Amino acid sequence: MFETRLRQAADATEAALDRLLSPESRPGEVIRPTRLTEAMRYAALGPGKRVRPFLTIETARLFGVTDAAVVTAAAAIECVHAYSLVHDDLPAMDDDATRRGRPTVHIRYDEATAILAGDGLLTLAFDALASLDVAPAVRIDLITGLARASGVGGMVGGQALDLDAGEAVELDAVTTMQAMKTGALIRHAVAAGARLGAAPDDDAARLDTYGRALGLAFQIADDLIDATGDAAVAGKATAKDAGRGKRTLVAILGVDAARARLAATVDEAIAALAPFGPAADTLREAARFIAERDA
Repeated sequence: MFETRLRQAADATEAALDRLLSPESRPGEVIRPTRLTEAMRYAALGPGKRVRPFLTIETARLFGVTDAAVVTAAAAIECVHAYSLVHDDLPAMDDDATRRGRPTVHIRYDEATAILAGDGLLTLAFDALASLDVAPAVRIDLITGLARASGVGGMVGGQALDLDAGEAVELDAVTTMQAMKTGALIRHAVAAGARLGAAPDDDAARLDTYGRALGLAFQIADDLIDATGDAAVAGKATAKDAGRGKRTLVAILGVDAARARLAATVDEAIAALAPFGPAADTLREAARFIAERDA
């Protein structure tokens, strides 16, 4: 069931991205530059599991909502995620040449085009949300939530903390940085599904606990892949964090303790779903999938 739902969510998201990233200009646009549009499509429509869109779609489904607005909102979150990867891979950031088994955008095209492609994907996300056919209050909440999750108090701020981090960084500081850098967008993906599903406040709070724990689990799993994974399987270079002296939970705790922390965090995420019963089984499987993935 989980693998089927994950694939269905990915297919729906990719169809929405293909529409949003059409070479044809939209109302209010003059033209869409061909090379830039191609680079944006390369970044957003390449290989990927679409975990964040899946979380939005499955959380909304928990409340019986499966309409096109949910898929578009999920695709907007994926646009932000794709932009973040394009910029993270740049020479001034992580300086990676491979992503998901393919050349990164600045290698495939050029550095200037990669920067602009990331800019385009970020702004396109908010264009998509502003055009949603939902109640104005819901639309505003989704726009505000994504802006805060992706901005200075979320993903971008977390990346800045990561770049500034030195070897003496404490465990709490690393946990905070990771909650911002990776966790904020995952947490928002769950919250967006809850908002679109008109979740009652108590249920939204439980799902927020789930999303927060899931975000931390995702980053720990990512750090473990970097420390112990196979680059051919991961589709990107591994062993980068140790070589650059990056402070991660793996670096601070060690591999075994990090794995234990990952297991405990997944348990926390799953426990938050208890009141939903079997209806949340797919979200429970998502937490296990994140912990066990190798790419």
